[in-house]
Amino acid sequence: MSAASCLLTEDQFLCSICLDVFTDPVSTPCGHNFCKTCITTHWDIHVQCQCPNCKEVFDPRPQLRVNTFISEMAAQFRQSAQQKASSSSSSSSEQQVSKPAEVPCDVCTGTRLKALKSCLVCLVSYCDTHLEPHLTRSGLKKHQLIDPVENLEGRMCLKHDKPLELFCKTDQMCVCMLCTYSDHKTHDVVPLREEYEGKKAELGKTEAEIQQMIQKRRLKIEEIKHSVELSKKDADREIADGVQVFTALKESVERSQAELMDTIKEKQRKTEKQAEGFIKELEQEISELKKRSTEVEQLSHSKDHLHLLQSFRSLNTAPPTKDWTEVSVRPPSYEGTVRRAVSQLEETLSKQMKKLFEVELKRVQQSAVDVTLDPDTAHPGLILSDDGKQVKLGEVWKNVPDNPKRFHAYVNVLAKQSFSSGRFYYEVQVKGKTGWNLGVARESINRKGEIAANPQNGFWLLSLRNENEYYARADPSVSLSLKSRPEKVGVFVDYEEGLVSFYDADAAALIYSFTGGHFTEKLYPYFSPCTNNYGKNSAPLIISPVTLSRTAT
Repeated sequence: MSAASCLLTEDQFLCSICLDVFTDPVSTPCGHNFCKTCITTHWDIHVQCQCPNCKEVFDPRPQLRVNTFISEMAAQFRQSAQQKASSSSSSSSEQQVSKPAEVPCDVCTGTRLKALKSCLVCLVSYCDTHLEPHLTRSGLKKHQLIDPVENLEGRMCLKHDKPLELFCKTDQMCVCMLCTYSDHKTHDVVPLREEYEGKKAELGKTEAEIQQMIQKRRLKIEEIKHSVELSKKDADREIADGVQVFTALKESVERSQAELMDTIKEKQRKTEKQAEGFIKELEQEISELKKRSTEVEQLSHSKDHLHLLQSFRSLNTAPPTKDWTEVSVRPPSYEGTVRRAVSQLEETLSKQMKKLFEVELKRVQQSAVDVTLDPDTAHPGLILSDDGKQVKLGEVWKNVPDNPKRFHAYVNVLAKQSFSSGRFYYEVQVKGKTGWNLGVARESINRKGEIAANPQNGFWLLSLRNENEYYARADPSVSLSLKSRPEKVGVFVDYEEGLVSFYDADAAALIYSFTGGHFTEKLYPYFSPCTNNYGKNSAPLIISPVTLSRTAT
């Protein structure tokens, strides 16, 4: 029998259904052989009992019994193959031994070699030696080989014990061939490779999107780092400027204090010198008077009649002295000395403040933006220039659509541009006007009814009334005292800091700042030329191009 089996080829011992060596082989009436489980399962699924090879139909279903002859032949063939595999394992020392992190060969006994491939049909991983039959025998060549993987059992259908070689798109799961005849009979099923290619393409897109997201975040990191560097430079510059300014102020205070002390001391020295002169004169006269007193006393005790009479005329009168009745030493007046010193210091501080504002204005002007008026928001009574840079109140209301953005109760207009981050600055010429409102407003402000224009209601405004009455529209409004009437007003906003500042652009002076705000909406530049005041306030508000302050250093 052993000699006869050697004359048979491997294909004669393979089941055409499972493509493996027969297990409990049975013969059909047409003479073809199959594993008993394979043919029984095949007939259980199909309505007709048909031979998978020749397609002959059997009716009724034949009774199948194990073919002992073929079973013995298959067993001997399997034993022969195992002996061959065992003998070939003696050369395993020349092959790579499986390491803990690698997939070992499932056939090797003793020292297990590294697997080169895993078979999805046999559910076995093979080293180089044991893989050879899958590469040379025609029946095994049809098996699907993949790079070695563990847990091959997970690639088998738990219900039918068949390879998961199909994908059900309906249920989004891997299935075996037999599943398509039962639970997934009417579903959209495709080969695993087809779904694999589709999913692989999707993964490629996902990977590209992820890489793009990574790149964006890397750019954002660089942007943040750059912002930190700029912030540090700004901080260092502010510190340097602050040290310089406060050093100058400290020196000014010390110099003013020293000058004040010198002035007071000089007055005191003059007083003391005058007093010393008077005292010296008085002491000299006292000395002369004492001398005369001594001479008079001596003469009065003289017994010489002739000598007394001869000396009486010269000693009878007091020596010549100064009339000290009106003479006095008056303490110097220090009234106003400190005040004048402080006034001079204030003047110095004012000059320093002016320099600071000039530098500050120059910096905020770096955030200048181009602003144009939005006609869709303009009150019907307003007239806008064609370039959107000027606005004034007309004589009559225009017939314009009353859209939700348009102001109705007040003669206001917003800019087309809005800002929801960063800093921005623009300038408006107000020359020749007796009343106006300027600033910024949030997007959700009430544009139809009457409402108090203050930060609580979304307005950050500076106002002029009655030619020279300036107000910051807080709650309540803050009256401002300005040294001069500004002809061009600069408006600066730092969104993140919640800051809105107004400047006299020509004088490089800060007028007022709203601080501590918390902006959460878009902000729009806001303009109101107010009423014409019988022609006195007919000049337009003009959005001016920003030129850097010439006085700034």
